[in-house]
Amino acid sequence: MDEETPLLITPPPKPKINNSKLFLAVFAAVLGNFSFGFSLVFSSPVLPQLKSPDADPRLRMDTVQAAWFGSIYTLGAAAGGLGAMLLNDLIGRKLSIMMSAIPSTIGYMLMGGAVDLWMLHLGRFLTGVAGGMTAASIPVYISEISHKSVRGAMGSCPQITAVMGALVLYALSLVVPWRWLAIAGELPALLMVLLLVFMPYSPRRLLSLGREQQAERSLRWLRGEHYDIHIEFRNIKHSINTQGKVTWSDLAKPLYYRPIMISVVMRFLQQMTGITPILVYLESIFSHSKVALEPKYDAAIVGAVRLLSVVVAASLMEKAGRKALLYTSSMLMFLSTLTLTMISHNPDCPPGPTPPNITAFSDFSSHNVVGDPVSGLLPLICTMVFIFGYAMGWGPITWLLMSEVLPLAARGVASGLCVTVSWLTAFMITHVFTHLEDTYGLYVPYLLFMVVCVLCLLFNAVCIPETRGRSLEEIENYFRTGRSFTITRSHSTAQSS
Repeated sequence: MDEETPLLITPPPKPKINNSKLFLAVFAAVLGNFSFGFSLVFSSPVLPQLKSPDADPRLRMDTVQAAWFGSIYTLGAAAGGLGAMLLNDLIGRKLSIMMSAIPSTIGYMLMGGAVDLWMLHLGRFLTGVAGGMTAASIPVYISEISHKSVRGAMGSCPQITAVMGALVLYALSLVVPWRWLAIAGELPALLMVLLLVFMPYSPRRLLSLGREQQAERSLRWLRGEHYDIHIEFRNIKHSINTQGKVTWSDLAKPLYYRPIMISVVMRFLQQMTGITPILVYLESIFSHSKVALEPKYDAAIVGAVRLLSVVVAASLMEKAGRKALLYTSSMLMFLSTLTLTMISHNPDCPPGPTPPNITAFSDFSSHNVVGDPVSGLLPLICTMVFIFGYAMGWGPITWLLMSEVLPLAARGVASGLCVTVSWLTAFMITHVFTHLEDTYGLYVPYLLFMVVCVLCLLFNAVCIPETRGRSLEEIENYFRTGRSFTITRSHSTAQSS
C-alpha cells in the first residue's frame, strides 16, 4: 500500500444549499418595499412646503387638506390590500407584485406634474394602492421561496428596504425640490418589474396549480443545482395535497381562525402604536416639539436610526427568536412613549395660537438651544428610541409572522385581509392624530400610544408562538394539533441546509 494512500476514505461532503439566486429573487421583490417606504413618508418633507406662504396658490394646503394628504395614502393601501386578496390567488404572488407598479407610476406622475390639489390627493391615493398590494404580496412570496434556515433573515428584508426607501427620501428632500422627489419615486417600481420578469414563481403556487415539473425547476433554481430538493419538495407537495378549499365552516377550526386572528390583531396593534402618523408627520411633529435641530435634519437622523435597527433585528431574528425581539421592542416603545407623554404634558400651557415672538422656527430653535439644550434633544432621543424599538421588533416581525403562520389554503385571502385591517387602522389613527394634536397637543396621542405598547407586551406573552427554526409545514401542524407551546417536528421535514 502506498504510504500516501489514506487508511480511511473520507466520504465526499454533502452538497450544501446555494442561496445566491434566492437572494437575487428576494432583492427583485423587495424593490417594491423600497418604493413603499419612499411613498409612505413622502408627505413628511412635502407638507411643510405645501403649507408655507411661498407655496403655489393652486396647491397650498390648510390643516384639513394636509390631514387628508397625509392619511389618504392609507386608504389607498387598504384598497390595495383588498385587491391583493383577489390577485394573490387569481394570478399569484409574483404577478401581483409586478402589477403594483401600475398605480405607483401613475400616482407619482400625477404628483410630479400636479397643477391642482385633486392631482396631489389622487396621486397620493394611487401610491397607497401600490403600497397595499406589495405589503400583502411580497412577504408571502418571500416566505414561500425561502429555505427555513434563512427565512427569518429574508423575512426582514421587506422592512429593511422599506426603511431604506424612507431614508433615501429624507436624504433627497434635503437637496431636491418636492416635484423631483415624485419623479424619483417612479424608478424603483419600474426596476422591480424589469427584474421580476426573470425570477421564478413560488414553488408552492405552482404545485397548487398542478404544475409539478415547473415547481421542481423553480425550487432547484432557488436552492442550487447540487442541492437535494426531493425531501423539501415532497413535504411541500404533501402539505398542499392535505389541504382543500377553505369554507366558512372551516374558519371555526383552530387551524384557520387562530393564525388569522393572531395576524389580524398584530397588524391592528402595530398601527395603533402610532408608527404611521409619526412617520407621516415627522417633520411637523418636530416643528411643534422642543427640538434643537431643524426638523428636516431630525427626520433624516431618525431615518438612519430606523435603518440601523432593522439591520440589527435581521441579524438577531434567528438567534434571539421572534418573541424575545417583540418583548424588547414593546418595552423600548413603552419607555419612549412614556417619556414623550411626560414631557409633552404641560397643563399650565394648553395648545393655542402661537405667540408672535416665536413664530419663526429659527428664533424658537436658537432660544431652545441656549435655554435648555437637554430638553431640546430629549424629544429627538425619545423618538429615535421609539423608532429603534419598533423597527427591531413590531415592524419586521409582524410582517414575517403573517407570512409564516397563515395557513397555505387561505394565505392569499388572509394576507390581504390583514393588510386591509392594518391600513384602515392606519387611516383612522393618522387622520385623528392631526385633530388630537390641534385640540390637546402631543400629550394625548402619546398617552394613547403608550397604552397600546402595554397591550403589545401582553399579546406577545399570551398569544404569539415562537416560529424560529420551524418550517411552514411544522407551523401549520402547531395550529392543527392545538399544542400550546411546542411545534412537533417530523423527521421527514428536518432537512439540514
